[in-house]
Amino acid sequence: MYGDHLIADATAIVLTGGRSSRMGRPKALLLFDDEPLIVHIVRALKRVFAEAVVVAAPEQELPPLPATLVCDEVAYQGPVGGIYYGLKAAGSEVSFVTSCDVPFLNFPLISYLISQISNHDVVVPYWQDRFQPLHAVYRKGVRPLLKEQLDRGELRPIFLYDKVRTRKITEEEIRRFDPEGLSFLNMNTPEDYEVALKRWQKDRQRFETEPASSPASISVSVPVSITVELFGVARLLAKTKAVPLSLPEEATLAHVFSALAETLPVLVGRVINSDRSSLFTGYACNINGLDFVRNPGAKVNPGDKIFILSADAGG
Repeated sequence: MYGDHLIADATAIVLTGGRSSRMGRPKALLLFDDEPLIVHIVRALKRVFAEAVVVAAPEQELPPLPATLVCDEVAYQGPVGGIYYGLKAAGSEVSFVTSCDVPFLNFPLISYLISQISNHDVVVPYWQDRFQPLHAVYRKGVRPLLKEQLDRGELRPIFLYDKVRTRKITEEEIRRFDPEGLSFLNMNTPEDYEVALKRWQKDRQRFETEPASSPASISVSVPVSITVELFGVARLLAKTKAVPLSLPEEATLAHVFSALAETLPVLVGRVINSDRSSLFTGYACNINGLDFVRNPGAKVNPGDKIFILSADAGG
């Protein structure tokens, strides 16, 4: 935790400037839990982000918010415009971008996304065969490319992903934090709104009986930074000696193997089992040069060095 917030080195950006044409009325002002939806979302984000930025359409009316309010310089330029103007206003190098119509924010997932940005420019979930660009993390440095897209009329963020270092978060990773994918349940129609309200009421009742699971008690994990060093066949396959990784708090060796598989897919099926949570027979894992550990559920700590060796490692 940093100060009063759990994520002090990142900004939360909320886009509100869409037309809401299918909803028939401004989505940001829909009542949700007895307050405008935009208030509900910004209030939740401010629990864990030191800074929030709301990007609105020109002359869009919004209630008072604990956030920096900026407007699109040109209305209705799509998500690319909103992301560009949000990053332009953000005070942090890294920003989590979302929209005003996703009420079921999952903070452990958001924290995990942010933890993966260290060696990338964009971290974006891939859920049900689609990128989720409005539940993603962006570096401020991608702004010039977004501006070029705006100038060309390319209003979909996915055109950016092939041009920068993009980390695609797989469905398997997402399910560790959000098994149902509620993070991506947005409200485009009145029917969607009714479904979301019913789901919220259902979840609220569960939260009241299980207070440890309530949104107010969810703590965002502080990323755990570790280094994996490879030896023998693993090093030959990967063509690298060491790999830095950022993992969620309370991470285990299974998280290490999964993150390593995402970074070095060549190891899957050769060094890391296809389940991506354990090592092949014949490979061993040592923590800090002290202990050989076989249990994938063993916890890792910040600063740990994880050595992966094979019978061919030598020495």
